[in-house]
Amino acid sequence: MVLVTLGSIIAGVPDPLNLLRLARLLVLVVATSLALISMMFLIVVRINDPLLPRAIFGMLNTMLFFPSGAVYPVNAFPPWMKAMTTINPFTYAVHGFKEVLLKNTGLGAVGYDLLFLVGFTAVTMGLATWLFRRTL
Repeated sequence: MVLVTLGSIIAGVPDPLNLLRLARLLVLVVATSLALISMMFLIVVRINDPLLPRAIFGMLNTMLFFPSGAVYPVNAFPPWMKAMTTINPFTYAVHGFKEVLLKNTGLGAVGYDLLFLVGFTAVTMGLATWLFRRTL
């Protein structure tokens, strides 16, 4: 939240200290964090080598960030890349942050984004819990 607030001030977002906007951003930050943590948990649930997750996360963050719409608009992507963005949690997080930060919309405008992030969290955390080893 500190980074979001400071970034808003530096970027010149109008009224960056509005408590209602900060509350909406907190909801988005929590939903995004849970979605990404549960995805990473699902990936590493069966890995024994402690160095392998670092390499996987570095590549995965790059592969998910660029087609998320943070750098280039999703509408301009070719059809195969648009299909890839429909399952990318970064896409929904970026859209939600743009709506709340730049357009100062309510949670109703990002309801679909929040629904996807919460559903993604539930599915990936459920799978990770199911795959988790229960013996040493």
